[in-house]
Amino acid sequence: MTALDLPLPADPTLDEMRASLGPAIAREAVFDGWSEAALANAARALGLDPAHARLAFPDGATGMIAAWYDAIDAALTRDFPPERVAAMKIRDRIGTLVRARLDYLRPQRQAARAAVAHLARPGQIAAGARLGWRAADTMWRLAGDTATDFNHYSKRATLAAIYAATLLVWLDDESEGESETAGFLARRLAGVMRFGKIKAQLLPSAERRFSLTRLAGRLRYPAL
Repeated sequence: MTALDLPLPADPTLDEMRASLGPAIAREAVFDGWSEAALANAARALGLDPAHARLAFPDGATGMIAAWYDAIDAALTRDFPPERVAAMKIRDRIGTLVRARLDYLRPQRQAARAAVAHLARPGQIAAGARLGWRAADTMWRLAGDTATDFNHYSKRATLAAIYAATLLVWLDDESEGESETAGFLARRLAGVMRFGKIKAQLLPSAERRFSLTRLAGRLRYPAL
């Protein structure tokens, strides 16, 4: 078992099957993509009837990927309780959580590549955006964010964009110790979010209004 795996109960519900099958399908997706074959092989590995397991994923590959991402969110929540990050600055908390997500993905990097390709298809853009938002929301909550106003949404939208861009860099990173990814993420966190000043930057005021164009420009051309 890996850090993402959950034991399967003797008489599992569909939700329990999804939770256990997500990481198992990811292992098979390294070879078969997010396919019916990957689902069937994962089901057999867990002692499930593939036909029964298929009922847990009426949304097909998108649901399989979502189950894997849910397992990553659950592992992050388990491995990063408040006391583990309490002494860190906010930017360091987020950086640590993003790197941890990549660590969970690393054993199935090819499955992650296939997932990104699937979610980039025209019919899957909305699903990909929802999953990115959920990932960002999980990381912000674990970092201790309790905002409920405009900041709640702006922080998550910005982090979702940073995480998606970092993931793409990581997928093709062949540098020693993944130094290219580390440097890219550090520049994005320092140049785009500026966590210590995010409220002052994003809350509307008489002198400064939030600009979607300015934010998009920073996402595209991060400070070096």
